[in-house]
Amino acid sequence: MNFLNKRLIAILHDAFMSGLALFAALVARYGIDHLPPAPTVAAWIAIFVAISAIVFKFMGLGRGLWRFASLADLRAIVVASLISIVIFVLLLFLITRLEALPRSVPVITWFVMVVLIGAPRLAYRAHKDGGLGRLGGLGKPPEGIKHVLLAGHVRDAEQAIRTHQLERSGLYKVHGLICANSAKSGHSIRGIPILGNVDELSDLAKRLERSGTPVEAILSVTLRPPADFTNALTQSAADLGIPVKRATPRPLDLSEPDFSELTIDDLLGRPPVKLDTSRMSDLISGRTILVTGAGGSIGSEVVRQILKYNPARLVLLENSEFALYKIDQEVQGRAPDLSRSAVIADVRDRQRIFDVIQFEKPAIIFHAAALKHVPLVEDNPLEAIQTNIIGTRNVADAAVAAKSEGFVLISTDKAVKPTSIMGATKRAAEVYCQALDVSGTCTRFITVRFGNVLGSNGSVIPLFRQQIEAGGPVTITHPDMRRYFMTIPEASELVLQAAAFSVDNSNQRGRIYVLDMGEPVKITDLAKILISLAGLKPEKDIDLAFTGLRPGEKLFEELFESDEENLPSGADGVIVATANQMELDTISTVVTDLQAAASKGDVTMSVAHLSAIVPTLTNEKLERKQA
Repeated sequence: MNFLNKRLIAILHDAFMSGLALFAALVARYGIDHLPPAPTVAAWIAIFVAISAIVFKFMGLGRGLWRFASLADLRAIVVASLISIVIFVLLLFLITRLEALPRSVPVITWFVMVVLIGAPRLAYRAHKDGGLGRLGGLGKPPEGIKHVLLAGHVRDAEQAIRTHQLERSGLYKVHGLICANSAKSGHSIRGIPILGNVDELSDLAKRLERSGTPVEAILSVTLRPPADFTNALTQSAADLGIPVKRATPRPLDLSEPDFSELTIDDLLGRPPVKLDTSRMSDLISGRTILVTGAGGSIGSEVVRQILKYNPARLVLLENSEFALYKIDQEVQGRAPDLSRSAVIADVRDRQRIFDVIQFEKPAIIFHAAALKHVPLVEDNPLEAIQTNIIGTRNVADAAVAAKSEGFVLISTDKAVKPTSIMGATKRAAEVYCQALDVSGTCTRFITVRFGNVLGSNGSVIPLFRQQIEAGGPVTITHPDMRRYFMTIPEASELVLQAAAFSVDNSNQRGRIYVLDMGEPVKITDLAKILISLAGLKPEKDIDLAFTGLRPGEKLFEELFESDEENLPSGADGVIVATANQMELDTISTVVTDLQAAASKGDVTMSVAHLSAIVPTLTNEKLERKQA
């Protein structure tokens, strides 16, 4: 049946139902044996049908597809019926002064008309959506259906149920909602009960399992739920071995939704930071920008963020040929008309760095080049000293010589009270940049400190995923270890935000900008959640193995020294720390001695010079290096 035939049938149906509604109202008022004369009734019905057909045509009722009948269609039927009746009554009043037409007939007609026109549409949609027997949860779920729970706010749950038609889905049988508000327990939305809050998940899941319907997944329906709710939900789900998924936009073809896996990024649960894009644009737009370590996980994301703000020229500096090739090709694809240069160079090579920066004369330098893997750096301290300290000094001094406006050092929480060589070398780099900043150079030195970055090279997340794919065990150094986490784009955006707020803010010279990382995450919980997200049960399908702290590792990382004063920066998501400082002459002398010792391969003397900058490198550390 073609579209025009279907529309004609719909128009005829609505016209017939309007006449039938008026006749039913007359019968209800008079009784079948006491109706007005047949010619009068026929005239009334003919007039009313004609009026209704014109109104329905004007209101577009015949154009609506019954397959997708909705509340909006029902609203149009109500309004169109009311208009038709009002016009009919006014017309009869002008012709007959409503003689023989009781005042209750138009009211009854309106109610009956809405039902007779609207009900077939809704019934047809229910039939197309899987049969009337499944309305309101009636009927036995088909074979292979997944038994699930929803989790999130009531309003978001209602929208997800409606959007994905979960009350009659062919893939999912929803047994209830885990709500953030326990006061709503006992109520229901669209026929789906609100069972309780996240603290009751374990009991609810066990109760459903005893009834023969084990929960196979939890569908998170709130886009950005509170961190405590998300963490409690994923932790409880991990303990039960139930995967957590999230709602995605309904497919355009209206096929059954396929809920996507919850990503580890979703578990941070922080509200989005308000970025001052105008300041960031002022920092980048129309200027030459240089990024060291441009092919690394952080450096490459900084490059991507920079591209949003239309630099005049972009210089990519990297010592890995392959990493430089990859990011250069990506920039070419994203901004083919951008003037750029891909430079193979090592930040340890002072002359090469000076030559490049003097030639390019960048306005802003983002220094992301570093050795950062704690155990590897612990075994190769001289390499870390040469890259993280001497390399930073080379780039910083070159920035001053070229009269760059700003130099942004990307640091780490491991620089706070460092017990590792990696943390100590990053703290020494911070101290050197602080000293340059307070010395009054024309170049502003901005140090940005943050914790672990999800998915960065060498981070724990890819390692855990590899171990899970291999069947386990997942290795954790200590059951109580906690770390701060942030996504790569989030960290890179905030690096630009901190730089934009501080380049022209001379009263904050020598300060360190710390990114707001939220609350630290327990690594054991993180491992269990990753196992659960893979559809497996922790300590049943995948074992956890505790290997002990590695050299240089701490149980808890900190973002501030105990004697550092924390102040608002004026930028959302960024805090200012008043870190301890050294005079430029003093730090320069120590770094020169440090470079000399490192060049000779003298580990003991190098670590001793490093401890002069970073006192937390204890005698025990020195003795171990001597051994």
